[in-house]
Amino acid sequence: MDALHAKYPFFEGARGAVAGASASLPELVAADAPAVDRARERVERALLEGTVEPEAGAFDGSAVDVDARSELLSYPIARILVSLLDSEPAVEKYAAAEASTALDRLRADLERDDGLRSTPTPTVDLDDVLAEFDLDDAVRAEPVRGSRDPTHYRIEVGPYLRLSSPAWGDSWRLVNRALADGAVRVSREELLEAIGAAIEARVREGLPFELEAGEGIAAELESRVSELKRLLSERTYAGPIDVVAPELFPPCMENLIGKAERGVELSGPESFALMAFLVGIGMSPDEVVAFCADTSLDAEGIRYQTEYLADDRGTQYPPPTCETLSNYGICHNEEDHMRVAADPLSYYETRVEAADDGEIVDWREENRDESDDGEAATEGEPVEK
Repeated sequence: MDALHAKYPFFEGARGAVAGASASLPELVAADAPAVDRARERVERALLEGTVEPEAGAFDGSAVDVDARSELLSYPIARILVSLLDSEPAVEKYAAAEASTALDRLRADLERDDGLRSTPTPTVDLDDVLAEFDLDDAVRAEPVRGSRDPTHYRIEVGPYLRLSSPAWGDSWRLVNRALADGAVRVSREELLEAIGAAIEARVREGLPFELEAGEGIAAELESRVSELKRLLSERTYAGPIDVVAPELFPPCMENLIGKAERGVELSGPESFALMAFLVGIGMSPDEVVAFCADTSLDAEGIRYQTEYLADDRGTQYPPPTCETLSNYGICHNEEDHMRVAADPLSYYETRVEAADDGEIVDWREENRDESDDGEAATEGEPVEK
């Protein structure tokens, strides 16, 4: 089996490899093969963290064949799982995560490849990827004197418009671009971002599948789908509470913050639960970065995850319920608080409503200089509820 197919399972060649595998997908699912658990992990990490890399570490294609086989076969099973979630936001998040991970792998391949293929790890080059998406005739490199590595490229205006979006910023608008002979000048990194859009579109194509719940492979995957739905929780709220009062946070969130303040690295579900809660109470990415400044949480990771959770496409998820957090060892039902509310946001909202007027000081008012990129600090004032 070609390990590159496992690294880039959306390549056309990978489809043939899946078709030629020794076991069918229904047989793999029925046997609860390793690829099934990897598929669940693939979807879970896509929706919670924006990546499909294994929890154990990045997959670079150098693993033994059985791991490459499971990695490859996990991709079509993951597509079935995300289809069974019956959620358009889940499909969007999943496709974006697959593209983001593939782009990270491609960047690593381009850095690793010294032109001599001296590395034992299988890699692709830029020409391979351009050909994969029928862009080889639409993209040409600008030669750089004294260097074999181009820094800029020309991409035909049609593919440029198809693979870019004005929502990416003013710099991507055609009016702000150097256009000559029907081609747009882009940097190497900008070309990779356009390729990422092509990858996302291919992953997104055909999703969700039409599957009958309770029948065939859907029935075999029912428990995996239930796990994902419990974790993602499809509850909705009218709007953020928009009060940041740490002294009223639910015990599980206090515990996670305390753990991070002690320098302990949070697990994926722990980080997701905390970030989703902070976004849910109305904090911006800048404010969350400032709030978590003295913890084990990385500022770049915080910003990525909070922007991912609070994007403008309506695809954000609220934090999981207390029951789900309990299954992950995060919630311990301190003081029997599950009788008060079934999820962290509802519990926090209840405590805010129960507090006396004038007693709550919004953390953001006390720390305005930190959370607003150096703006003058303001004195804390009681929050009107």
